[in-house]
Amino acid sequence: MQRWRGLEDIPQDWGRSVVTIGSYDGVHRGHQLIIGRTVERARELGVPSVVVTFDPHPSEVVRPGSHPPLLAPHHRRAELMADLGVDALLILPFTAEFSQLSPADFIVKVLVDKLHARTVIEGPNFRFGHKAAGNVAFLTELGATYDYDVEVIDLVVRGVAGGGDAFSSTLVRRLVAEGDMEGAAEILGRPHRVEGVVVRGAQRGRELGYPTANVETLPHTAIPADGVYAGWLTADGERMPAAISVGTNLQFDATERTVEAYAIDRVGLDLYGLHVTVDFLAYVRGMAKFESLDGLLEAIADDVKRARVLTDVYDAER
Repeated sequence: MQRWRGLEDIPQDWGRSVVTIGSYDGVHRGHQLIIGRTVERARELGVPSVVVTFDPHPSEVVRPGSHPPLLAPHHRRAELMADLGVDALLILPFTAEFSQLSPADFIVKVLVDKLHARTVIEGPNFRFGHKAAGNVAFLTELGATYDYDVEVIDLVVRGVAGGGDAFSSTLVRRLVAEGDMEGAAEILGRPHRVEGVVVRGAQRGRELGYPTANVETLPHTAIPADGVYAGWLTADGERMPAAISVGTNLQFDATERTVEAYAIDRVGLDLYGLHVTVDFLAYVRGMAKFESLDGLLEAIADDVKRARVLTDVYDAER
């Protein structure tokens, strides 16, 4: 999959294409419907498929300080889109100047002059241009002038997650914040992932016999609610079952909120400085302060046991 950052990266000889535009944070199952249809339509027409997205999130430019917690960084979204068969990903730097583009100018500068859109595929609530004034009706109207058509996809997917609410990035963020990892995974189509570099912490886990990878997460990452989780730690391409702790260490009156993963039954791992990923499968228990060190060790042993069972069962069912 080709990856472009900015309009100037698009090859000058780029021909017609099928395009979809959106933030697509998380590339959840609703997004997958639109992106999948974009790929399908492009193959029907014999042209490339292109996803257009933005960095930073438009809300951070329009309303500074309102950046939503992110479900996936851009490189992860790119991986997921490539898996869906997308031919090219265009990341547009969203600046104050760019936010002033009228809907008509956006169409001409991006869809017509650069991507030579043959078909544009969007959800019914798609908005674009200055103050989000552009909508699907306007996009369709200008298609007659600029020789592209518009296909609207009903991306509403519902399930158990969120009590039957329509799947959305907003709902996933809420479920992650609540610690409902099964619900988040239902919408995403996979476990929620957090990633970052392993840094040195207080090393209390090592002293207790459960050395953890203290992950310095990426900015604006959607972090699950405080608690202990089952999941996986992946480093250097190796995926390891893990017991994961999120929050402040109440036992030692710590104040810094951390994400720490213990790779179950692994000895002698040296992960400092490595970029790792942590996938959250299920909530195990809330954070607690125990009356004694023995009580803490007993709880950790139980956490590890439960995490091992949960990850084994998940993998066996796949």
